[in-house]
Amino acid sequence: MKPVRSAASSGDRSVPVRGAAAGVFRRFAAFLYDVLMVAGVLFAATALVLPLNAGQAFAPGQPIYSALMAAVVFLYFGWFWVHGGQTPGMRAWRIRLCPEGREPLRWSQAAIRLLVGVLTLGVGTLWAWFDARRRTLQDIVSRTSVLRTD
Repeated sequence: MKPVRSAASSGDRSVPVRGAAAGVFRRFAAFLYDVLMVAGVLFAATALVLPLNAGQAFAPGQPIYSALMAAVVFLYFGWFWVHGGQTPGMRAWRIRLCPEGREPLRWSQAAIRLLVGVLTLGVGTLWAWFDARRRTLQDIVSRTSVLRTD
């Protein structure tokens, strides 16, 4: 099979890569990879703001700390999805997030996608087994698709 040329590598983010839909296993493997990356990023973010709490551990449920951690997670996924369509985990597993149309992926689509994934605890991914186009609930609601790049 001939490799798919990445739209991001050519500098044109408006042309999505079109390939076969990514399966549930690849999506899950990429997610596990990204969970490890996000854990490190959250650890670093906590270390940066720890001095603001007099060097003490944050109490469970502190709203400002929880909001900061949620923002860090959103920025991790959102940045990679909007700027190239691939998190490091997605790149390792050769899958890419693409918008349904020809316009670039928007931050609002990234936010909707992440919110649906969190609210469904990831179970929305299993919908890919029942959808003819192998789309997950996150894909359908955010009007995106995850495609293989190999």
